[in-house]
Amino acid sequence: MTAFLAANLAPLIFASLIVFLLLGYPVAFSLAANGIVFGLIGMELGVLPPALFQALPERVFGVMNNETLLAVPFFTFMGLLLERSGMAEDLLDTIGQLFGPVRGGLAYAVILVGAMLAATTGVVAASVISMGLISLPIMLRYGYDKRLAAGVIAASGTLAQIIPPSLVLIIMADQLGKSVGDMYAGALVPGLLLTGLYATYVFIVSLARPAWTPALPAAARTLRGRALLLRVFTSLIPPLTLIFLVLGTIFLGIATPTEGGAMGATGALILALLRRRLSLALLRQALDSTAKLTTFVVFILVGARVFSLTFYGVDGHLWVEDLLHHLPGGQIGFLIVVNLLVFVLAFFLDFFELSFILIPLLGPAAQKLGIDLIWFGVLLGVNMQTSFMHPPFGFALFFLRSVAPKAVKSTDIYWGAVPFVVIQIIMVGLIIAFPGLVSAGLDKTPTLSGQELQKLYTGESNEDADPTAAFLRRMDAP
Repeated sequence: MTAFLAANLAPLIFASLIVFLLLGYPVAFSLAANGIVFGLIGMELGVLPPALFQALPERVFGVMNNETLLAVPFFTFMGLLLERSGMAEDLLDTIGQLFGPVRGGLAYAVILVGAMLAATTGVVAASVISMGLISLPIMLRYGYDKRLAAGVIAASGTLAQIIPPSLVLIIMADQLGKSVGDMYAGALVPGLLLTGLYATYVFIVSLARPAWTPALPAAARTLRGRALLLRVFTSLIPPLTLIFLVLGTIFLGIATPTEGGAMGATGALILALLRRRLSLALLRQALDSTAKLTTFVVFILVGARVFSLTFYGVDGHLWVEDLLHHLPGGQIGFLIVVNLLVFVLAFFLDFFELSFILIPLLGPAAQKLGIDLIWFGVLLGVNMQTSFMHPPFGFALFFLRSVAPKAVKSTDIYWGAVPFVVIQIIMVGLIIAFPGLVSAGLDKTPTLSGQELQKLYTGESNEDADPTAAFLRRMDAP
């Protein structure tokens, strides 16, 4: 029995983690508990040296020392301020008036505003709640089908997952050891194409079921002619300026993503001030929500570091690589299995948890198969969008349920999301079939050297300064 445990410690750790997660235990504590308990078991079996946990303080400090993760609170704070500054309301009202005469115009407006909010906030909750509060009652009032209206709002909100400055792309880049700027550039075209696919679906529905997507009646179109053009101009200039301030400076190489996030947060403060929406209560609320989300992310990352210390110590990463490399079909077989795994786990885990648990294990295997990690990260980012959309734990569905009128049942929201989940899966297939959709946004094909691959294994930005990296290298040495 002892020999069996010693030889199979890696799969036992992984299986134990999955069981804990399925039972509903908090992810951060499940990761840390498994790492500590199995680390002690490994020491008792003689598989791990007693000095294992001496490297843990430096490993945890590496989380706090990671400047890339500073972008998370900046973009979160920016999104929360913009949600409360009235920008989403102005955009929806103006673009709704612009597309009002068109059948399905309100749905097109929601999709377009969802894309613009994604490019300015990067926060799914802010986008879904804003559009749910503002546009869903209007869509229902003018006769839109409940399922279609709910699905369009939930799906458009999840565009914040893939259109920069997405939080999941920041985490993905950090876990894969790649540039956030490159990840943003690679995701831009797929994000815009996905927006177009949503609009195409609405167009098809408007042809097949015209009663589901009525045009706004003339009495509801209060802005016409010069007034409407003027309103479009004044409503679009602030968000477009903010988009350039954040994304333009990153793509042009003027600012890092962290610096871009800081400028975006400052710009959001200025916009809220200009709209006379900035108050001490609003500021306190935004800071409180930002602190909660950031603490949530950091706790998961600390738990992941504890888990990976033990998992890598028993050669768990090599076990995962060997398992994935023996899949039939080479790269295609690997991609099919990985995407199926992510899709299934997305029923139970959100994108933060998937990013911190799976990506560090899948990245090295993808690299050894010759798969570009920027492309791989964007592909999984699109797949992880489904974690917000399918029941039973789709957070976008919960966000919309919290603000939807009582006339909209939970089943309406669930069934309305299904076509858009299918569209997201189609987008995954398109990225696999046409890799140029991602590489078109990049100046060059990114690569990882052997030294960078070692950094990916250890999860550290400076392996020479980290005793953990040296410890793990010694353990892997023959």
